Amino acid sequence: MLINQLLNAKGREVYTVTPDDSLSSVAALLYTRKVGAFVVTDGNDRVAGIVSERDIIRAIATSGAQALGQPVSNIMTREVFSALLGETVDALLGRMTDRRIRHLPVMDGDRLVGIVSIGDLVKAKIAATEHEAQTLKAYITAG
Repeated sequence: MLINQLLNAKGREVYTVTPDDSLSSVAALLYTRKVGAFVVTDGNDRVAGIVSERDIIRAIATSGAQALGQPVSNIMTREVFSALLGETVDALLGRMTDRRIRHLPVMDGDRLVGIVSIGDLVKAKIAATEHEAQTLKAYITAG
């Protein structure tokens, strides 16, 4: 399955924050949106980084509660790995596993067009495997 197909099924909505947003406001948004990460975009809607729940926990663990007043730019991951619409679920599963990351922004050139999580990819892989098993079962029972 291609990432374009996955986004067509799950949706292309991407929640973003700015580098100046406070960790406190981002933590609240993560909770209310029920997501694990936000893409950080600059004033020109270009990807500047990514910030996750883990990043916020790490900041609190190292700096205490005052970390919540810091801007996202202090803790965001600046080297963002991304996915392309024509890549496969299997290719991205490998990349995410190797790099130990859980979220990939999906790009079409310089334009942010979606985001996928490791959970999205695993869910798609399981659905494809179940479909294949059902198809094989039907083939075998049809004789």
